[in-house]
Amino acid sequence: MRLFRFLAAATLGLASSIALAAEPDQAIRQTLKSLQPDLPIEAISESPMPGLYQVQLKGGRLLYTSADAQFVLQGFLFQVKDGKTVNLTEQAESKGVAKQINAIPPAEMVVFPADEKAAQKTHITVFTDTDCGYCQKLHSEVAELNRRGVEVRYVAFPRQGIASHGYNTLVSVWCAKDRRAAMSLAKARKDVPEAKCDNPVAKQYQLGQMIGVQGTPAIVLANGRMIPGYQPAPQLAEAALAAAAK
Repeated sequence: MRLFRFLAAATLGLASSIALAAEPDQAIRQTLKSLQPDLPIEAISESPMPGLYQVQLKGGRLLYTSADAQFVLQGFLFQVKDGKTVNLTEQAESKGVAKQINAIPPAEMVVFPADEKAAQKTHITVFTDTDCGYCQKLHSEVAELNRRGVEVRYVAFPRQGIASHGYNTLVSVWCAKDRRAAMSLAKARKDVPEAKCDNPVAKQYQLGQMIGVQGTPAIVLANGRMIPGYQPAPQLAEAALAAAAK
């Protein structure tokens, strides 16, 4: 999970910026906004741990604070139950990520559908860069994932940023008459005919940054759990189908 700006820096002015408000929600909002005005707060609620509040950010990630906002932390909150540990932070963040990812219209993705004859079906959403070697390796196994009942939905994540070679290639893929063919061409390290159109590449890149994508391929399962990096098709399909069953 990436550090936010006000936590990555030394927050020396925290105590002086505490909001003197009666309600925890108001105090927490005022304090965090004073440290980072553009912090995308979606909701504030009591966490499962008494006395600790959780701040849900756009994109799914969480911060924790005390009720008076004098203490702010970022990290995992675990619950020990029946001798086992449950990562409550990961669970909550996955729900937020799933909400964002599953709201992407299929028309804005490059979709390789699951085999109709597969006994079980689910989907994965893959943040991809056509210049990425492991993305190319994953693409070579898309047919096997489809055969195992996994629909592969590609979204764009040009690792070198906007206007890079990878960005321009992704734009050409998204603007091609046959996106699937263009994606396969790019993943085979072949030139894709240049094409321009209104496209979601920059928007998807920003979404990836918001939910914490730091490299490609970044694979998001149907339940919002993120797998950073390549996994072989049998292992990935097993994880994807298990996530869909929960």
